[in-house]
Amino acid sequence: MALLNNPFRRSQPLLRRALSRREMLRRSFLGLGFVGIGGGLTACGNSEPAASLLPGTPTPGGTRGALVIPPLATTPDENNLLIPQGFKSRVIATANRLVPGTTFLWHTDPDAGAVFAAPDGGWVYVSNREFLPGGSNAIRFDARGEITSAYNVLPGLLSNLNCGGGVTPWGTWLSGEETDIGYIWEADPFDTTGLSATRWDGCGTFTHEAATVDATTNIFYLTEDVGDSAFYRFVPTTPNVGGRPGTAGVLQAMKVGVAQEVVDADNARGPWAVTWVDIANPNPLQLPELPAALQPQTPTRIQGQALGATQFNGGEGIWWQNGIVYFTTKGDRRVWAHDVAAQTLELIYNDFFFQPSPIIDSVDNIVMTPGGDIVIVEDKSDADQQATAIQRDGRIGVLVQLVGQDGSEVTGPAFSPDGRFFYFSSQRGPGANGTTGTAGITYCIEGPWFTP
Repeated sequence: MALLNNPFRRSQPLLRRALSRREMLRRSFLGLGFVGIGGGLTACGNSEPAASLLPGTPTPGGTRGALVIPPLATTPDENNLLIPQGFKSRVIATANRLVPGTTFLWHTDPDAGAVFAAPDGGWVYVSNREFLPGGSNAIRFDARGEITSAYNVLPGLLSNLNCGGGVTPWGTWLSGEETDIGYIWEADPFDTTGLSATRWDGCGTFTHEAATVDATTNIFYLTEDVGDSAFYRFVPTTPNVGGRPGTAGVLQAMKVGVAQEVVDADNARGPWAVTWVDIANPNPLQLPELPAALQPQTPTRIQGQALGATQFNGGEGIWWQNGIVYFTTKGDRRVWAHDVAAQTLELIYNDFFFQPSPIIDSVDNIVMTPGGDIVIVEDKSDADQQATAIQRDGRIGVLVQLVGQDGSEVTGPAFSPDGRFFYFSSQRGPGANGTTGTAGITYCIEGPWFTP
């Protein structure tokens, strides 16, 4: 998820036809049935929350209303953040320092994160480390939101450059390695030893970003962070819906039923029918960072492209909710929606329509609220990094803005199960000027984020 200064960004001519923000988003959301998606995250078609609650899913009887975003304060708070008026922020962890109240040293370069509800009413926040060594660490909170412990859930000796991630319906954390020889790792957020972490070879060897799992089928969906990436799914041979699937299965890449230039066009929209092509060798032998033509074996995306798989411009965040898989591509700053039942793909945000001043001018990690809001965090060189939300009614709001943190990025967005706390990180923190491996700050903002 490292900053992409648009080397892969396809040419974008000056605006030829503009839609208003409200009109474009309304068309997009209504065309998808997005406005009607609301409600809790579900498993197996039920209207009740899944047994293992996903990040941002309130506990039964908890906050389940619409996301509320008051205007940002006009001056930074004591943590150098612009936050909604009436809310308050705090630093919960700083790189190379002990997590407050514990003896655990927090990691540098915090990236993707998620929250997992605990049986005692508390929760765990898990955070990747995008560096060498990598891995994932966790902070445990009680029901009041106070820190009780911190520990490692995925050892850095096992994994490296852990960038994007995702949650599973059975309550574990998926962590993606952003390297040509990267894998998806699975970790138990409540395992304080980190010894239970396992590798999902079936999800392929490539530059992994994020992952999500369809709770009704246990099919994995995966993004890839390169300029000519594929969009993948892993279909388990033994789905075992309601539990953890078997590790055997087939890796596939999406093939959109229109020409590549139609998908790439500035005014692209869809929906388009999609099919899937099988990746014959999901774990090719490769050497890190060599060009595809020089690899000992054909990279996964090149195998897919040979069969007509569509190219995407830098896959990033991903989320499954109520039959739709949402994902972002940062090279062209788009938000996509794949309707699993209809087997279609559609654009629901395309910054072309907002040129020359796009409302969201960078897309990276995403998290969805139970009510259907898409929270997007930014990765760009500017100092005004933000977390924004595309809300169900078409409005776009800003949850937080960093101040004076040039060369950083906002990562790891997640809400506590009760909806009171919004967690995120500044990956490189203030004064780092884009330098990796030295810094990073993890924050939370407390406030009435949701209506009753």
